[in-house]
Amino acid sequence: MRYHPAMPITPEAPSAGLPNPLVEVRSLVKQYAAGRDLVCVVDDVSFDIRPGETLGLVGESGSGKSTVARMVLGLLPPTSGEVWFQGEPLPPLASTRMRHLRRRMQIVFQDPYAALNPRMTVRRILAEPFAIHGDRPSQGLELRLRELLQCVDLDESALPRYPHEFSGGQRQRINIARALALNPQLLVLDEPVSALDVSVGAQVINLLRDLQRRFGLTYLFISHSMPLVRYLCDRVAVMQRGRLVEVGEAAQICERPQNPYTSQLIAATPELPAIPGSA
Repeated sequence: MRYHPAMPITPEAPSAGLPNPLVEVRSLVKQYAAGRDLVCVVDDVSFDIRPGETLGLVGESGSGKSTVARMVLGLLPPTSGEVWFQGEPLPPLASTRMRHLRRRMQIVFQDPYAALNPRMTVRRILAEPFAIHGDRPSQGLELRLRELLQCVDLDESALPRYPHEFSGGQRQRINIARALALNPQLLVLDEPVSALDVSVGAQVINLLRDLQRRFGLTYLFISHSMPLVRYLCDRVAVMQRGRLVEVGEAAQICERPQNPYTSQLIAATPELPAIPGSA
């Protein structure tokens, strides 16, 4: 079957033996006022993310994928539709329950240079989530900060230093460490290597794979690179102009796309060079 961009994509039916979804996105719509008109940037988007998997959300710039991600995280209210997390709908953005829920879902932003406060040391950056949520690690804060750095292959000498003292790849590792601080279940990865050169980005991608295996993390991976999505993701959801046009297993979609737009994305993205450690 070939999908037309105007055709809605229905969520895949649950398969026997698969766990219940960690995230359920149901008929999300996001509209903005533009003068007297309404501009629809997300139009009737539905998908699931299963525990421990990586779902790739792909599309060109302006397709609505980052807007979807922010609604999944509860950072942006939908015009209509719902997001469910662990079998319950997300509560209102300003509610106490939503504040507690934020511990279980975190984001790694695209630009490692803009995502870190240049006036804060790494120690303060990594300690900030604990201060915001009034949490104190059982093993002590200082030990927990060292553990977080070890998780991303940095050592404790980074703690008293400032972001400008690190390379782009190191800064992104610090961003990842901060996202892991409160032991989340879901990480939204918003084009986390697009600002890095290819070799450094490959190292970060392999780090993300290792962390997922180690901690049982679930990823929503946002990208415009189909080869990168093919390497990292279990399933793929393709967005065009605010709508889903194709959803399925990553290998199937990348090797046998059913939608012409997906084929165009694949053709427009250069093949990845060999990623160290990917064998």
